[in-house]
Amino acid sequence: MNQLQLARSLRKNMTEAEHLLWRHLRAHRLRGEKFRRQQPIGPYIVDFVHFGARVVIEADGGQHNGNADDAVRDRWLRGRGFTVLRFWNHEILIDVHAVLEVILMALSPSPPAPLPSGRGESDRLH
Repeated sequence: MNQLQLARSLRKNMTEAEHLLWRHLRAHRLRGEKFRRQQPIGPYIVDFVHFGARVVIEADGGQHNGNADDAVRDRWLRGRGFTVLRFWNHEILIDVHAVLEVILMALSPSPPAPLPSGRGESDRLH
């Protein structure tokens, strides 16, 4: 089975946690952001990805506990500029809204630093 066929198969056989998370991520439901599921990236297929923000989201079951292959995969993805977020399936199932908050924080750029005290808009214009 080639990578594209495997990705299609994974889309059809998502875990309960992946289904729940996808219900919140699909169709721009999370603050209008676009995600893809079971997406090939290089030699890997990631559970979810936001290409604009370069954020990969993985929903992990017990088979991932201490998995050395995951560390290699994460290193490869990070080396190509992706942030990798990993959540245990039970975290998603128990508190999906907390998981979504973490995802939103990863998508959002840092807020601008406040102006030094005593400096207003008119001071910046001159």
